[in-house]
Formats: sequence, structure tokens, C-alpha cells
Amino acid sequence: MSSPSNSLPGGIAPPESALIHGRPNLDGSRSVLVAVVFTAAIAAALAYVGYSIYADIDATGVRITTYLPYILLFVALVIALGFEFVNGFHDTANAVATVIYTHSLPANVAVVWSGFFNFLGVLLSSGAVAFGIVSLLPVELILQVGSGAGFAMVFALLIAAILWNLGTWYLGLPASSSHTLIGSIIGVGVANALLHGRSGTSGVDWTKATEIGWSLLLSPVFGFMAAGALLLALKFVVRNPALYAEPKGKEPPPWWIRGVLIATCTGVSFAHGSNDGQKGMGLIMLILIGTVPTAYALNRALPDSSVATFRTVSQAASDIVAQKAAGYSIIGDPRPAVTAYVAARKIEGGTYPSLSILIKQIGEQVERYGTLARVPTEAVGNTRNDMYLASEAIRFLMKDKESELSSAEVGTLNAYKKSLDEATRFIPLWVKVAVAVALGLGTMVGWKRIVITVGEKIGKTHLTYAQGASAELVAAGTIGAADMFGLPVSTTHVLSSGVAGTMAANRSGLQLSTLRSLALAWVLTLPVSMILSGTLYVLLAQVF
Repeated sequence: MSSPSNSLPGGIAPPESALIHGRPNLDGSRSVLVAVVFTAAIAAALAYVGYSIYADIDATGVRITTYLPYILLFVALVIALGFEFVNGFHDTANAVATVIYTHSLPANVAVVWSGFFNFLGVLLSSGAVAFGIVSLLPVELILQVGSGAGFAMVFALLIAAILWNLGTWYLGLPASSSHTLIGSIIGVGVANALLHGRSGTSGVDWTKATEIGWSLLLSPVFGFMAAGALLLALKFVVRNPALYAEPKGKEPPPWWIRGVLIATCTGVSFAHGSNDGQKGMGLIMLILIGTVPTAYALNRALPDSSVATFRTVSQAASDIVAQKAAGYSIIGDPRPAVTAYVAARKIEGGTYPSLSILIKQIGEQVERYGTLARVPTEAVGNTRNDMYLASEAIRFLMKDKESELSSAEVGTLNAYKKSLDEATRFIPLWVKVAVAVALGLGTMVGWKRIVITVGEKIGKTHLTYAQGASAELVAAGTIGAADMFGLPVSTTHVLSSGVAGTMAANRSGLQLSTLRSLALAWVLTLPVSMILSGTLYVLLAQVF
């Protein structure tokens, strides 16, 4: 690895001002014991994943007759967990840069500390972001995720995201893993639409993509302004000069300042795990549904009370849609018309009656089997697809026809959609544990390049205690808020822009060469990841 004082090949130039005197020790000590523990943790996690899948399949009573789906499952899970591992050292380096460069924690302690709280963040996450990401994917691919096209989709977007993340990491550029993954998803959606002779714009839920795009666009702007404003407010309220001073040599800061900086690092690490960890969860669930639908297509752990509630809200939702379908009738399978509506967002004459029939058929299936656990093996995939399709149709219907629905009708449809989602959008504990381990262990390796960029190459002066705390507080708050609303944001963008905001507010000066490189990475991430994933999807679709 290059010395921290040198520029990386093709990467960000050396800092304009000498920070050598205050640079922390980023090399740490290498121990055989640490390597053994690290390897053992990976082996234990893989063994736990393997046993959990075996136990889940065994509980369904299905006997394995061919190993091909499980080989594909293993490869797909390794790639998905690899994405989270790369995400760990690519994005979480931002969280530890401030505590390392203010000498609040030694580098090796900081990354372990951050990795642990990333782990906790993933375990305690809500799952809302996971399925928000999945909603961007073309509905026909989600409904056929076990097909060759479904596997091509998952492999293409994950490999494209990993390649771009590794490339920007090598150049020391704090690019966004969230931005990269969303670009990869859009690339697959556009390529899939073009392959089927449709307009490229029809392959993506652009309403959801725009919503997520705004969160990614505005979060770094908010980080820059809020962190700068917070620093100025601190200067006005807290008059202690020690808070605004650069570290003296390599001495740690006063205990109270040190406590604040460690607390903010902890908050960012936890928030990062809670938000970014979910992206891998959603994709892993798609992989599981495609390869082992009998165990993972439906939430068999739902209590009987939830199934009883489902029957009630299903009938109410069916009545509402049936009223809209008055005067129309259809003969045959209702699914093609509902799928066409979800894909094109255009209501035709058969949309309402088809959706009404589909809702009734779902209700009849649940009524027939009594609980989701009793749905026969051969019917699990179809029942899950029907539920997912109805949920997406209801979601779009409430947006497209909001003015035509009363508040009571919206409430009923929302309740029905929630029941559908409880049955199809769930995350087993072992998936959370696997992603948590991948993200946590990833935090502990490969962090050095990004840490140097954030710590040395954004501002012209050494990061002060107050600047570090302000940037981290704003980042933790922004990511936490986005998690509550189910929106993915970039830890990288928020924190690096927060550091830049504090430098600007403090009149410390900004290194324009670094900002240009960061802006270039931000601009290129979306188109490059789209092209990569789209190209890979076309190639892999032929292979599968």
C-alpha cells in the first residue's frame, strides 16, 4: 500500500498543507491472532448461514432432489455478502476518520469499535430501506426472480456495484455505495425494458427512483450546510478554546471532548449499519425467494391473528376496487392486466376488474389453507407472486388515483397492503446476522485510503475537535432520519460534505482538487454503474 503522504495512482493529489506533524499512526500492528480470529469469524458466519438455510428448508418438509439451485444460491449469497463487506471498508471509513485524526482513538481500536456498532445497527434495523430498494426493480423480474433473467438481474447489479466501489476505493475517492447500487438497479431495469422491445424509461419505477434520487442529492447539501451551521452555533454557545484547537502533536484531546467525538463516531457507525446494511438484506431475500421459494417466499411465522386480520381487510379492499370496476368485466386470468398496469402505470378498462378478481383469489387461497404455513409447496411461489403483484398495484393506485379515493378508502387499502407486505416482505434473523457480520468485518479492513482523504485532503488545515464532532453529529442525525422514512442516503456524501462544511464555516480553506475529484465521482457514479450493470445483465441473461 502506498505511503499516506503520496497520491494514489490516478487518485486525489497530496494535501496542499503539511499535516505530517499531526498525522495519526494508520499502520497499527499486525497480529497472527487477529488474523485467526478474523478468519474464524468469517467461517463461523458461513457455517451459521448454511445451517440456517438447511433448517428452514427442512422445516418445510421438502426433500432435495437437485443441487444446482443451491450452488447458485451459495454463489449469489457470497456475492451479496461481498457487496456488504466492500461497503463496510468503503463507506464506514468516513465514520472513523474524525476520531482517528483527532487522536480520540487509535486507528485499530476505532475500526473495531465502528465495526461492532455497524453490526448492532444492522441487527436492529427496521427493514423499510431494504424493500424500498427492491421496489425499484422491474416487477416482471421480481415475479420471475427464480428464472434465468432473475438470476442475471441479481448477479449483474451486485457485480457492477462491487466493481465501481472497488475502483473508487483504490483511488481513495469517497464515492457512495448507495448511489452505486441504485445506479446498478436502474441499469438493469433499463436494459430489461430494451431487451423486451419497450422504451428504456418503462423499466424503472421512476417515481420511487426520483424520491430516492432527491434524498441522495439533498443529503450532502444538507450535510455541508448543517455541519457548518452547527460549528458556528457551537462557537457562539461554547466558548472553550480547546474545542476549536487542532490536536497538539499526537496527544489525545481532553476527556470530555474525546467522549463527544467517540459518541458521534458511534452514532454514525450505528446509523450506517442500520441504513446501508438493509440494501444487502433486500437483495438476499430476492435470491432466497428465487432459489428456495418453499422456505422464503411466504412468511410462515405469521401468527393466526394476522391471518384473521388479513381476511377482514382483504374483503374490504376487494369491495373498494370492485366499486371502481363497475361496468367492466373480464374473462380469464386477471394477472396480465394487473402486471401491465404495474409495469406501465397506465389504467386500462380491465385494470380495476382484474385487480378486484386478483384480490378475491388471494383471499380465497388464504381462506382455503387457513395459515400461510399450510400453503402447499407447489402453490407457495404463485401465492407469493399474487400477493406481491396486488401490493404493488395498490401502492401505485393510491398514488395515481389519490384524488378519487376518500380518506377512509385510502386507510382500508393501506391496511390491506400492510397485510400483504407482512406476508411477503420479511427478513429472517439469520439474514440480518450474516449481513451484520459482513458489514462489521468489512469495516475493519481496507479503510485507510478513504480515511486519509477525509482526514487530510478536504480542508487545508488539520481537523479540529469541534469540526469532527459537528460533521459526525449531522451525519448520524441525517442517516437516522432517512432510516425512519425508509430512504437510502449516502454516509460518504453526508459526512465528507459535513467535513467540508465545517472547513468552510471555519474559514480553514478547502482543497479544490479534492472537491473536484469528489464531485467527479459523484457525477460519474450513476451513469457508470448503470452502464456496467446493464451490460452485465445483457451478457448474463444469455448465459442463464
